[in-house]
Amino acid sequence: MGKVRIFHHPRCSKSRATLALLEERGLRPEIVDYLSTPPGAAELSAILDRLGMQPRELMRRDEPEYRELDLDRPTLSRDALIAAMVAHPRLIQRPIVLADGKAAIGRPPEAVLEIL
Repeated sequence: MGKVRIFHHPRCSKSRATLALLEERGLRPEIVDYLSTPPGAAELSAILDRLGMQPRELMRRDEPEYRELDLDRPTLSRDALIAAMVAHPRLIQRPIVLADGKAAIGRPPEAVLEIL
């Protein structure tokens, strides 16, 4: 197993459970507190490609920023939605685990086992 990274939010129960699951498997992932160190646009685009998702599928639509920025507008481009997530990382679903060129969202935490 190569390098494993987790985009983690320590206050999120799913994120904590996913990190614990990785550690129980003997993995020591690189932990990225994505709220203080969000991925850049290129990295987020690559993560979306690995997930096989479009930007809105990775967005937390219940966050106030989603409504405030009117991100539901169908005319917004992929780049505009990615830029919104970079500028407002709370919009990004969590946790995201990267391993061996693959990505998974830990909802539920066991979902990340598919890429390990």
